Amino acid sequence: MLRVMLRGRGIPTVVLGTGDTLLFGRAPDSALPDSDLEASLRTTALTLPRSAPHVSRVVGELTVGEEVARLRWHGSTGAQLSSLFDAPGGARRVALAPGMAALLDEGENHLLLLHGREEGDGFGDLVLVLDVQEVRESAAPSQVTPPTPDSDGAPTADAPRLERWSREWYVALALAEPWLTGSDDYPRPPSNREIYESVLTWRGHAWNLVRAQRVDDAIRSIARLAFGPADDPFVVTEGRVQNVRFAVGRRVAETRLVTTDDLEAVLAAQAAGTGLNPEQV
Repeated sequence: MLRVMLRGRGIPTVVLGTGDTLLFGRAPDSALPDSDLEASLRTTALTLPRSAPHVSRVVGELTVGEEVARLRWHGSTGAQLSSLFDAPGGARRVALAPGMAALLDEGENHLLLLHGREEGDGFGDLVLVLDVQEVRESAAPSQVTPPTPDSDGAPTADAPRLERWSREWYVALALAEPWLTGSDDYPRPPSNREIYESVLTWRGHAWNLVRAQRVDDAIRSIARLAFGPADDPFVVTEGRVQNVRFAVGRRVAETRLVTTDDLEAVLAAQAAGTGLNPEQV
């Protein structure tokens, strides 16, 4: 039988046993089953404190079986699941998307919800630890002391985004293109000149990005939005990132500040011979 413990900073610890289900997110109470009495008795809802308004009401559903613990992801916000287990290659890291299901490994599994927590004047990442252990005794019943739920169930807000067709948006696309196209073994992030040339090719003109300082300014603005003010790699001094540009490019793709759909829209506009926002043509 299995026992799963969920914990995190400022979050009540939850212990689940075989047969239990946990719904967690910004306001998961509305998703609790009310027609199936047996299911409702084995299902618990956990409201994540200080959730950002763009976090889904239910981001995850954790189900504990006899031999496996399964996480089904419902959130639209970017998230990653990582674990360390005794296997060739060691650690795994999986990007989660709505509808995906993943089996948790025995031991600690870390769930990273990007931009999932309100932090001062911005957003920070929310880290949850899912500890899976095999036990001989009967699994302990669910234990949770949730905070006061979001009774009004406010609609999920939009996640932080760059304005489409803006200068920063084009720079973010050029910077994150290796990750968006699956070429994340690219030996280095694009240079300022390469970013300028990409934007020029896509759009026909590239504002003032021919000046390297303007590209740097755009990347700094993008980094602040991608990481949040508290973790901005351009201003933090402790644990400084070695390759800031590489980190920003990867983070932009992970947090979906720009997406493959955005890149396809730009390429379609380029093919149409405009290179501009089709809504303005």
